Amino acid sequence: MTEQTAAPTAAPEERAAPAPEQELPSAGAEPAAAAEPVPATDVQAAEPVQVTEPVPVTEPVPVTEPVPAAEPAAVTEPLAAPEQALAVAEPVPAPRGPRRVLRAVARWTAAVLVLGGLGTGTALGITSMERTDVPGLATEGDGRWDYPELSLPALPAGSPRPFNEANVAEIHHADLRKLLIPAPAGATADKKLTGGWVSTTQFVSEFRKDKRGELTQLLDDSALRHIAARGWTMPDGTRSRVYLLQFNSTAYAQGLRDDTYVSSTPGIPLDWPTDLQLDESWNAGGKVPETVVYAFGETKTGKGRIHEAYIQAGDTLALVIHSQQGKKIAEQVPFRQTLILQNQLLG
Repeated sequence: MTEQTAAPTAAPEERAAPAPEQELPSAGAEPAAAAEPVPATDVQAAEPVQVTEPVPVTEPVPVTEPVPAAEPAAVTEPLAAPEQALAVAEPVPAPRGPRRVLRAVARWTAAVLVLGGLGTGTALGITSMERTDVPGLATEGDGRWDYPELSLPALPAGSPRPFNEANVAEIHHADLRKLLIPAPAGATADKKLTGGWVSTTQFVSEFRKDKRGELTQLLDDSALRHIAARGWTMPDGTRSRVYLLQFNSTAYAQGLRDDTYVSSTPGIPLDWPTDLQLDESWNAGGKVPETVVYAFGETKTGKGRIHEAYIQAGDTLALVIHSQQGKKIAEQVPFRQTLILQNQLLG
């Protein structure tokens, strides 16, 4: 203790060259010297020497060790020069508290964004679904058939659609067979009406026997090009047939419609025991511009065991038939659905 307390009061020359065998003060020795009462004048004169005089390299004195809090003299005593403060005080790292807060905020923000994205995607998914596809919101079907997605067939190069301004004659340049409506899901295909070409004999077989000869002659005189047809039967027993008749011009198609008196009446009657009437409840829903639709049923409301309709679209005349055998009523909803879709394909 005597050697440690004498060091601060020694002359500068004596402290500059310590004896090799003399033990250097430890890291905790200097605070102990500060704790001993020393006149203020001596401290002011001695401290500049500590800053300017280097410590021998052989035994460096660590300056990074913090001063114990138990010795207030090292903390409360004013330092004489700014250089001494830099030599003694270790740079304090920036507080980590704000960074931790920022990291936490970033993590929570990312979590909120992810959850918000998932919520938005779920909402969009639900709003884009049909009501019957949402669990808990399913409602009873309205009787429509499940038709595949429809698309218009490709046209030959340079050929316009039938009602394009460049197509004054309103001719269907697409393959007529590809303009036939496809069978809905669950249907059993008709072996005679497979979506290909059919003969005039097949077409007139849909009408009463005493009228078939007359109709055959009208077709021969009307410059008929060909007939495409498709038929199917649904699980409930509904039998459907669709015929597309294409002529050399729109005038011939309209002529056959007029010659068979298709307007307020179905004209030549189908091979059915009862006569059909104009369906006055038909409001032409889904009607395509430049086309004409005539719908018929066993009553003025279109109800009954059979439904019939004609579509006039340029050079093509379509016949759509839905029928039920026995006493069961043929559903009106799928019939109108078929009629609207076939009309759109021809438009």
